[in-house]
Amino acid sequence: MHGGLHPKSSILRLYAKRKEGGWGLVSIRAAIQDETAKIHEYIRKMAPSDGILIWKKIMMSTLSKSFGLHKIVKQHYLSLAKGAECQVTYIWIDKAGENLLGKTRTLEMEPAGIRDVPEWSASWPDEKITEVVLVPVRMFRDPFTLDPNKLVLCEVLDGNYAPTGSNQRSQCVKVMEKVKDFQTWFGMEQEYMLLGLDGKPFGWPSQGLRLTRASCTVGINNMLGRDISISHYRACLYAGINICGSNPEAWPFQWEFQVGPCEGIEVGDHVWMARYILHRVCEDFGVVASLDATPIEEKKHTSGCHTNFSTKEMRSKGGLQYIEEAIRRLSKRHSQHLRVYDPHGGADNMIRLTNQSTTSSFQSFSTATASRKVSVRIPDHVSRSGCGYLEDRRPAANCDPYSVMRALAETCLLGAAEEDDDERKKTVAA
Repeated sequence: MHGGLHPKSSILRLYAKRKEGGWGLVSIRAAIQDETAKIHEYIRKMAPSDGILIWKKIMMSTLSKSFGLHKIVKQHYLSLAKGAECQVTYIWIDKAGENLLGKTRTLEMEPAGIRDVPEWSASWPDEKITEVVLVPVRMFRDPFTLDPNKLVLCEVLDGNYAPTGSNQRSQCVKVMEKVKDFQTWFGMEQEYMLLGLDGKPFGWPSQGLRLTRASCTVGINNMLGRDISISHYRACLYAGINICGSNPEAWPFQWEFQVGPCEGIEVGDHVWMARYILHRVCEDFGVVASLDATPIEEKKHTSGCHTNFSTKEMRSKGGLQYIEEAIRRLSKRHSQHLRVYDPHGGADNMIRLTNQSTTSSFQSFSTATASRKVSVRIPDHVSRSGCGYLEDRRPAANCDPYSVMRALAETCLLGAAEEDDDERKKTVAA
């Protein structure tokens, strides 16, 4: 029951280690039933009777029924011998620009590079466009079906090979090409919350159990879902994603992983694929990973995607002056950035950025050193060393990384001239 996960998760890990003995479906079921009985007996001894009922309600009611599928049985089929064929899963961003879709096909052999992966097509929920072209742009190893199989991120184009409305990558690539001489680095800190199918926080009792509100905690009374974070981290490393860290966040059901630093367009590709892997991992654990900025009714529970940004000049000796100049430019275009820092034109961030806890104000731009309650901060170690990067804390958890990257590059490096005025601020706040 480590990390607040369903008791069966520990059972499946236990018997997966003993599968070399040749477990059949009947013996697996018997083993699970036997181990479940032991766990229930343990709970009865360690908790009062009312506590048992509460615990069972917490752990049983919110999980997806798919968790009841025997994951060990799947391993039998994955271990079946095959030829040189390669299963390639195509992954793309949906029309809303928030969710990921995917489907799999067989190639005759393992692709040596992205150019060896052919284009494909998919249906599209639009009156004018009912079919789109999937153009492969980045390839990763598949941590679910393992080598030589692949996960492939795709851009979505219409029949005339023009980007669809939700394809922000196409324009971002053009901007990254314009600023390539600056050697831009990006890093993104993706927060997410674990929910049950009922939309309630995973493992959060209806009785309103008071749990510690702090990041980087340990102990089942402070955090829930560590197994998911560990599994996701390892799966990303296997896939080849430039994931650099993970930690529990402010709420027991909230976690964060970090991607980067990456140069140019790469961080957007890696964040989107890391999101896909997160959703797939959560399928196995029977819970939902929500990237919504405010996924539950209590609006104090919010998630962001803080973005670190730097250029070669910022990272070099004396780079602090370039960081401060970039922040000055960002301060002039606060409302323009908020429009693209969530997929709903700023509506999500209007709820999220309340100037409470560790969020800044939606209405006005702010900056400081070593403060986490501002729009853009300079980390303390950057200030002391005189060079490094800035952190934009405004992007919501459900932001499109490509839109964030493009906005930062255009404002800080390409001299985007359109500045805020009172009318534009009213538009954003409407």
